[in-house]
Amino acid sequence: MSTLVDAGRLAVGTLSVLPVRPPRRVDGAVGGVAMLLAPAVGLVLAALVAVPAGVLTGPLERPPLLVAVLVVGALAFLTRAMHADGLADVADGLGSGRTGEEALAVMKRSDIGPFGVVTLLVALLAQVAATAVLLAADPLLGAAALGVAVVLGRTTLPWLCTPAYPAARPGGLGALVAGRVERPAAAVAVALVVALLAVGAWSVTAGHDDRSRWLVAAGLGLVVGQGCARGLASRCVRRFGGVTGDVYGAAVETAVTATLVATALVAA
Repeated sequence: MSTLVDAGRLAVGTLSVLPVRPPRRVDGAVGGVAMLLAPAVGLVLAALVAVPAGVLTGPLERPPLLVAVLVVGALAFLTRAMHADGLADVADGLGSGRTGEEALAVMKRSDIGPFGVVTLLVALLAQVAATAVLLAADPLLGAAALGVAVVLGRTTLPWLCTPAYPAARPGGLGALVAGRVERPAAAVAVALVVALLAVGAWSVTAGHDDRSRWLVAAGLGLVVGQGCARGLASRCVRRFGGVTGDVYGAAVETAVTATLVATALVAA
């Protein structure tokens, strides 16, 4: 029970700015359970941004584009922008053309290079545009799609912490949680998240004229988002020799962006 409590505190404290007591014990076992709980943290974050987005564009009839900017900014604040930072660092590492330790050294620099700037800018603009399109199409379903994307972004972490993705270096978050989640546990966690989201999507679209289109859009968003995150993670393993905390953040940000964009392209 103490492991679960410490894992919950580690997950919340690492993946959000929400106040929580620090875990009394931090080791590989706690880290592995924390990554299994990552989608639950995503659910909390989703509620914090999706509900206001639906209210602002629905009953209050505020401009979807403005709301989308506020939502993306709020999500960055709620996560200390660490996923965005990870995406920028990984883009610099991959864009450097280097491999192994040389690429990792580029990622550890405090400044952001041109590849990182452009990648981060495109990702944030894509998130804002896709969110605005979804909210304009339907405030309720658009907000729900936003929440789904946020949860699915954190659903990358259980499978990314399986032995298939080893740590690239001995220190940092990557070394703490890399390979700590068994494949069956990751599969169960992901399946549970997908099942819960499917039930939620089926319920929230009930009676909607374009129900089938929104359901197809949600399914496509899931496949594209997780596929892009897996592709990025596999590329990082080949180039860097494994994963790091930056790779985890980049995978989360990539999944959120790709899920939103794919969903918007079909649903709108």
